[in-house]
Amino acid sequence: MSAPLFRRVVAVAAAAGVAGLSLAACSTKSDDDSSSAGGKVTITVDCQPVASQKELLANWNADVDAFQKENPNIEIKSISVGTQCNNPPDFTARLQGGTTTDVFYGYMTDLQQVLDSGQVMDITEYVNSTTVPTWDSVDAGAKATFSEAGKVYGIPTKNYSMGLVYNKNLFQQAGLDVKNPPKTWAEVRDAAKKISALGNGIAGFSEYSAGNTGGWHFTAEIYSMGGQMVTEDGKKADFNNPMGKQVLQILKDMRFTDNSVGEKQLLQWPDLLTNAGAGKVGMFIGAPDATTAIVTQFQGKYQDWAMGPMPGPDGPAKATLGGGEGYFFKKGLSKEQVEAGLKWVAYQKLTPGKGQFDYVRAKPQNNPVGLPQPQLFTVGSAAYNQELEQRKANANVTVEDFAPFENNPVPVKVEPPHAQAIYAVLDAAMSAVLTDPNANIDQLLKTAEDKVNQVLATGGTGS
Repeated sequence: MSAPLFRRVVAVAAAAGVAGLSLAACSTKSDDDSSSAGGKVTITVDCQPVASQKELLANWNADVDAFQKENPNIEIKSISVGTQCNNPPDFTARLQGGTTTDVFYGYMTDLQQVLDSGQVMDITEYVNSTTVPTWDSVDAGAKATFSEAGKVYGIPTKNYSMGLVYNKNLFQQAGLDVKNPPKTWAEVRDAAKKISALGNGIAGFSEYSAGNTGGWHFTAEIYSMGGQMVTEDGKKADFNNPMGKQVLQILKDMRFTDNSVGEKQLLQWPDLLTNAGAGKVGMFIGAPDATTAIVTQFQGKYQDWAMGPMPGPDGPAKATLGGGEGYFFKKGLSKEQVEAGLKWVAYQKLTPGKGQFDYVRAKPQNNPVGLPQPQLFTVGSAAYNQELEQRKANANVTVEDFAPFENNPVPVKVEPPHAQAIYAVLDAAMSAVLTDPNANIDQLLKTAEDKVNQVLATGGTGS
């Protein structure tokens, strides 16, 4: 699971009516006027790592210093808003209160609320290979999530998609080909039976079904079948159909016919990854950084894990769930400020060898190098090839273990509107087919359809 998306799930419980939040600058090198003065362009940028993230904060500050030395006419004022950068209600409060920074962080799924706020600037005329040297290499789908009607409103800085994460040790023990992961859901089911036959409480395949994570995975899996969660106009549910039924039927059969997904269900994000870290999960659906969480939070080992593309109904998946993040530009900035902001984002987020792609720095800090993420560059493009070469040269994770995933990209679909409210509804269907052998799939989908239609009609409140 992508970390930003997990934090989004956690944040659902937070109060949405947060008052406008003030921003406290962590740099005092200049006054609070984020404009051009004395020949120097000053911009504020948020989501500086918090003080407790000592290494990340040191890296950020080093990047700011290096950037300013290269661009002595630009001053970056870093703003830390703590966990608010990963808390949707807080982001909405800043947006509505007009307290965003000049260059402000947001999720790919935030574009519509950003546009509705009237707080964002159309930066189309400023975005080119001069201000963002790797722009031509940036993935078209990632760009599209920050664009509307041909106009560019933001720059993507992280892009993830989901695939099949699997335990190499368990594959070998079950007699499966580690370099050839399942490509269809039928193959997943067959592999799961072989893995679960190893015993010792091992689940051949593990699945979420609580805390909004069940609905999140239902979405990814219906995408893989070629389906969608809502109609194209976003007004009606569109999963009560053979594709939605297929998703639930496969899971029900794996649970009660094959007994290959384990007896303990109602798993949330940490539950599944705890089991994975303990070597008790053969396969699950996730993004590349799920392995990072397994290692850093749940005592697993990188060398145990590999990844393939999302399985499909009868071949490659029709699509997979993806998402990510980027930076928007506040309305009213000067031309010089926009160009300065673009240069900074390009330097820190979109340049191989710099910022988030500084693998030479990351490797001795024991940060994972080798995962195919943040998936920002088009496969085969100049920046992609440069980033891949540097990633392989500095890898502390086996790059080849993720080659089946990286070399077989699947079309990406983003989250539906009002995603978290919809996911909460679908949790019930996912949990039912994994806990009740008599669960009526047709009724579960009809009930979910009615509730999601209410969510869409009421703008996400469901009431």
